[in-house]
Amino acid sequence: MIKKLLSQVKQYRRAAILTPLSMIGEVLMETLIPYVMAALIDQGISKSSMPDIYLYGFLMLLCALCSLMFGVWGGKFGAEASTGFAANLRSAMFSHIQTFSFANIDKFSTAGLVTRLTTDVTNVQNAFQMTLRIAVRAPLTFLCSIVMCFVTNHRLSTVFLIAVVFLSIVLALIVKTAMKRFNAVFEKYDDLNASVQENVSAIRVVKAFVREDYETDKFNRAVQNLYRMFVRAERVVVLNSPVMMLTVYGCIILLSWLGATYVVMPADPSYALTTGQLTSLFSYVMSVLGSLMMLSMIFVMLTMSMASGRRICEVLDEESSIVNPEKPLMELKDGSIDFDHVNFSYKADGTGEYTLKGIDLHIASGETIGIIGGTGCGKSSLVSLISRLYDVTEGSVKVGGEDVRSYDLDVLRNSVAVVLQKNVLFSGTILENLRWGNENATLEQCREACRLACADEFIDRFPEGYETRIEQGGNNVSGGQKQRLCIARALLKSPKILILDDSTSACDTATDAKIRRAFREDIPSVTKLIIAQRIASVQDADRILVLDNGEVTAFGTHEELMETSEIYREIYETQTEGGGDFDKPEEIGGASV
Repeated sequence: MIKKLLSQVKQYRRAAILTPLSMIGEVLMETLIPYVMAALIDQGISKSSMPDIYLYGFLMLLCALCSLMFGVWGGKFGAEASTGFAANLRSAMFSHIQTFSFANIDKFSTAGLVTRLTTDVTNVQNAFQMTLRIAVRAPLTFLCSIVMCFVTNHRLSTVFLIAVVFLSIVLALIVKTAMKRFNAVFEKYDDLNASVQENVSAIRVVKAFVREDYETDKFNRAVQNLYRMFVRAERVVVLNSPVMMLTVYGCIILLSWLGATYVVMPADPSYALTTGQLTSLFSYVMSVLGSLMMLSMIFVMLTMSMASGRRICEVLDEESSIVNPEKPLMELKDGSIDFDHVNFSYKADGTGEYTLKGIDLHIASGETIGIIGGTGCGKSSLVSLISRLYDVTEGSVKVGGEDVRSYDLDVLRNSVAVVLQKNVLFSGTILENLRWGNENATLEQCREACRLACADEFIDRFPEGYETRIEQGGNNVSGGQKQRLCIARALLKSPKILILDDSTSACDTATDAKIRRAFREDIPSVTKLIIAQRIASVQDADRILVLDNGEVTAFGTHEELMETSEIYREIYETQTEGGGDFDKPEEIGGASV
């Protein structure tokens, strides 16, 4: 995990190396200050020697300035390395997510991915910066201070060793307990983000049903739950402080008692200690124990970041279940589609229940195929296999006479335009949204696509026309307008196959009829698959596919299905009973409604 994370340092490697080097310089200078201070007291102040006072005073000032300079460099390089590391990590995660198939995306919730890209990366960034600075500074300060303590007086230095052993045991227990609790905390972050995302995206529904208080209470409960879990984790962490204070003051008391004895009346001349040496030992004891305090903070931060790092690596380690073949085909011959004994389960290993079973279909290039069936019968799953949004579990899907798994993914998906059931528009102008279908499309090409999708009718009424700005999610246009823009966007790809997944459900029957007429007259060579709930939307298709419980129950023209398919006939009679779409057939712009 650490190796994978550190691979994202990349161009900031120089700053990452200079940071610990700067910290080494800072620590060495700080370590020399108490040693020089002892000489200042013993050689200068005690002996009233002004030249020695000036000399050692100047050396202390020089060490302090050098320490300051190294500290500034360490902060500068550390900030550059850590922020760059976080930027690379977010970029790598986002880019990797773009390669995911739908099956991969299904493993992660949207809120979970957002948490990983924000909170988790921030935790890892902070830990990385602390590692570069404090994780170098603290151990080095500890070692240098211990060495100088033994140089000053090796007998008194045993006090530090006892303190170090005690603290090491306590800190190990604290970190072990805290890690388990922080792991649980970060999992709850996903639930909190999911609640926010769901509420914001569905705010119109919340207000329509006057559920603001309910949503607020639900969010507050989630916040309070997260608060309680954080408190439980932090209760363990805060034990660092009293344990550290107990150790520090215990060392100071022992050092004061034993040190004063060695200064005033040593039992042995070899135990003798000068006032300057005792003063420097006090400085070193604070450095030793302070470095241990910093190490304990690092352990806590690393404990938190380990949980975050694991979640980040789950995303980076996820391999797309759909990849390009070694020698992909770079061109589709035509828009013919063949399903050969296809079984499909959303579980890639095939252990789950089949969503589609025994599908055998043969569709000629240029045909218009209607697909109808009840909710959850597998309509969307069926068309998702054509552009390899999912791979079949058994059998094969062929486009242009070749298995879809033999094509280059970009080539296949650029030749198969899909207007999904959930229509999505992005923040930007109408023209920018249309050019998702073809980034090089001219204004005239966009106008033509909008004409075919009957979107030009309302775009021309906007004061700014094609430069009208679309709000996030397309919230400033109606459902029918959003659907027509999405259809126009798909048409700009100039596809060989066009799939409309219930994409005219929000359009009135007259607009629906105009769109079907435009398809029939202007893009006759394109294979069109139209999923619909209304039989009126597929009645004039070349053939109609009836799905039920993941199986094909009938496939033929409207007239044939009225005679042979009970399901189709029941749907037709239900929709036309009491004056529905077919109660009074009429022609609208040449298309039957």
